[in-house]
Amino acid sequence: MASAARREPRAPGFWPLAVVFVAFVLFLYGPMLAIVVLSFQGPEGGLTFPMRGWSLHWFRQLWEGIGVIDIGAALRRSLLLGTVVMALTVLLSLLAGLAYRKRLPGGTPLFYVVVASLIMPSIIVSLGIGLMFRLLDGGVKWALEAWAPEALEGFTTTLGMFSSGLGAQLTWTLPFGLLIMFAIFNRFNPAYEEAARDLGASAWQTQRHVVLPLIAPSLVGIGMFGFTLSWDEIARSSQAMGDLNTLPLELQGLTTTVTTPVIYALGTVTTAISFAVMGLSLALVALWRRRG
Repeated sequence: MASAARREPRAPGFWPLAVVFVAFVLFLYGPMLAIVVLSFQGPEGGLTFPMRGWSLHWFRQLWEGIGVIDIGAALRRSLLLGTVVMALTVLLSLLAGLAYRKRLPGGTPLFYVVVASLIMPSIIVSLGIGLMFRLLDGGVKWALEAWAPEALEGFTTTLGMFSSGLGAQLTWTLPFGLLIMFAIFNRFNPAYEEAARDLGASAWQTQRHVVLPLIAPSLVGIGMFGFTLSWDEIARSSQAMGDLNTLPLELQGLTTTVTTPVIYALGTVTTAISFAVMGLSLALVALWRRRG
C-alpha cells in the first residue's frame, strides 16, 4: 500500500508551482551566489562574468584597506552596535511581553504606537530622528552658553552611534521582538506557573526556573533578529549615525566609487558573518532543546 501511494502521480498543478518555486529561489539567492563567486577572482578580475582566474587577491586587498575608508573600524563598529541592539531588543521585548500578560493601562495605544514604526517609511524615521537630535543640539548649546560656557568648545553634537543611531535601529528591531513575544505568550500554558506556585515557588523563582527556560529558544531567535536587522540596516541609520558610519553605510558609499571585485569580497564577508550568526543561533536553540 505504501509503495502504491508513492507511485501515485503528481497533481496537475505540482510542476508549474515547482517551476515558480525554483525561479523564486534562484531570484532570491542567485545574486548573492554570483557575488560570492566573483569575489574569488584573480587580480585581473572585473565586476561581471566571465571569471578571470581564482585567488584570494581581493580579500587581501580588502584587508589592506580601500582608499581612505577603514573597513576594519567600520566592521568593529557594526559588530559592537549589533551586539548592543541585540541585547536591548531581547531585554525590552521580554519585559514588554511579561508586562502585557496582565491588563496594562494604556497598553493597546502603546502597542499600536510601537508597531506603527514598521509601516513608516524608514528614511522618514531616520530624518525625524536626525532632526530631533539636531534640535537637541540647539538646546544643549543654549544651556552650555548659559551655565557652562567653558564646556561649549568641547561640544559637537548629540548625534552618535550609541545615541541617535542606537535609537533609530531599535525602532526597527523592537517591534519585531515584541510581536514574537506576543506570539510566544499567547500559546504559553499558565498551568506550569500555577504548578510551580503550588509547590511553593515564589514569583521570581517561577519566572527564573519555569518561564525563562521554556521561552529561551524564542529569546535566542529574537536576539538573532535583533543582530541581523541591525547588521544590515541602512535606511534608518543614514541620517542618524553622526560622524561614524557602520559597515552597511560604508558599503553603500563604496558602490558608487569602487569598480573592482573588492566590493564583492566585502559583500562576501558581511554575508558570511550573517550566516554565522544565524548558524550560532540555531545551534544554541538545538542545544537548549536537547538539554530540556
